[in-house]
Amino acid sequence: MQEYTNKDMLISEITRTANMFITEFEGITEAEKAIRFEGVDRTPQEMISYQLGWMELILSWDRDELAGKEVVTPAPGFKWNQLGGLYQSFYDRYQDKSITELRDLFNTYVEAVIKWLQCFNEEELFSPGGRNWAASTPSNWPIWKWVHINTVAPFKSFRSKIRKWKKMRSI
Repeated sequence: MQEYTNKDMLISEITRTANMFITEFEGITEAEKAIRFEGVDRTPQEMISYQLGWMELILSWDRDELAGKEVVTPAPGFKWNQLGGLYQSFYDRYQDKSITELRDLFNTYVEAVIKWLQCFNEEELFSPGGRNWAASTPSNWPIWKWVHINTVAPFKSFRSKIRKWKKMRSI
């Protein structure tokens, strides 16, 4: 996993990988968004929905903590060993959105994550204990690591998935 030495470096990597990921969806039609090919575990719609769901969760954890609400990670009704059900809830939430709406929402959420990150100082972002929700698991990760694992890392891995999906589509 990449280590970041400052906030600007993290934001730059989020921006770069988000753009690379979402650009891959250009040319995917509405009729194609829910097609699944053998060897690719998600449809284009599910790939974007996954990203939206995680960005929404991270932002909600912080919003809830700041509002004095109890933060349940990963989400109310789900445990860390039940992520398949959580992912399905993401797919269900966004299933009625067009591919254009999904792409627009993705860009909106990326902007929201970046704006949110800009509110942190370096200590809050890079040291364990910056937020209670970030320390809610035994890993006690700093905020930047939660962000990386739920943005940069899947933006990269899902870019490979959508590229494979597009290759299968053209066969």
